[in-house]
Amino acid sequence: MTASNRVVLSSDHAAIQLRQAIAAHVAAQGWVVVDIGPATPESTPYPRHGEAAARLVASGDCRFGIILCGTGQGIMMAANKVRGIRCGVCADTFSARMIRQHNDANMLSIGARVVGEGLAFDIVDAFLAAGFEGGRHATRVEMIGALEG
Repeated sequence: MTASNRVVLSSDHAAIQLRQAIAAHVAAQGWVVVDIGPATPESTPYPRHGEAAARLVASGDCRFGIILCGTGQGIMMAANKVRGIRCGVCADTFSARMIRQHNDANMLSIGARVVGEGLAFDIVDAFLAAGFEGGRHATRVEMIGALEG
């Protein structure tokens, strides 16, 4: 099993149901899903879940990460603190496609209180199907990486 077909999913308590639905959707497309929870609805801090998923992507264990919280914003901010992570929060398919094509994003964040299940599936599909275009975008992605110090 290689990282090229592995995607990690994580969320806080606000997004468990949508995360599980996305996990099933992604698995049905042939991806190996690494769902790191949580499994119970007790309040849980999104920074821990964003970091845990980001570490699996940054280590190369998973090719992509999909993370969720109420708005998608907080968990995305936490994930982006991990070196090598480029995560964007998306509520539309255009943005999801563009963060892959132009920013070589390796993680996607979704707000479970912002988008419904059908749109979330479309966003995930757009993200996973898009490829990095390289070229002038590669130079800009290198500039982003240089900001990590």
